Amino acid sequence: MTYLQLVNAVLRKLREDEVATTSDSDYSRLIGDFVNDAKRLVEDTWDWTGLRHTYSITTTAGDGLYSLADFGTRSKILYVHNETRNTEVLRDSLQNIRRANLSSNSQSGPILSYAIDGLDVNGDAQIRLYRTPDSIETLSVYAVRRTDDLTSDSSEVSVPTSPIVQWAYSYALRERGETGGQSASEQAIFAQQELSNAVAFDAGLSPDETIWTTV
Repeated sequence: MTYLQLVNAVLRKLREDEVATTSDSDYSRLIGDFVNDAKRLVEDTWDWTGLRHTYSITTTAGDGLYSLADFGTRSKILYVHNETRNTEVLRDSLQNIRRANLSSNSQSGPILSYAIDGLDVNGDAQIRLYRTPDSIETLSVYAVRRTDDLTSDSSEVSVPTSPIVQWAYSYALRERGETGGQSASEQAIFAQQELSNAVAFDAGLSPDETIWTTV
């Protein structure tokens, strides 16, 4: 569903007229804010299949720091693979990597580990590598990339839309009071159930990620 369709879905539940654009009125803009609040809640609840994204990094000899475009601060790295050497790049703490890079035994060579090292000028996360690459290699960074707020009427979401509509409706009920005999607290319970169901269905696509194993 698009941003406009989500807003209109909430307006219908409120027994309000649909709008041609999300900026049609002060109230439609308010509902748009509730939709974005709900979208953030839904996106942050689970590592949704629809938010999975693969970054491709081509290393440069002597450079151990790379930005992840549009990664923002709400996203998450799941796994890093060195395509050139067909090896896993392990997650480590930034403290360990900095200590290793500053030690007298520090050397460039095959990449062994990575850590998030602050944000770049665009507000996107940077990934620090150890060792510092000594050649051109290709890394695949598998991540969950959560998105910015919706602004355009035609913007689409990549997560289940029913929980977004139900949570936005709940926020709207809380703002305006009871509608059609349903309270905001009752709607919040229904919205949480919708979200729980959506998570369960999506988790079924990656069952290995929800199974704990001993090492």
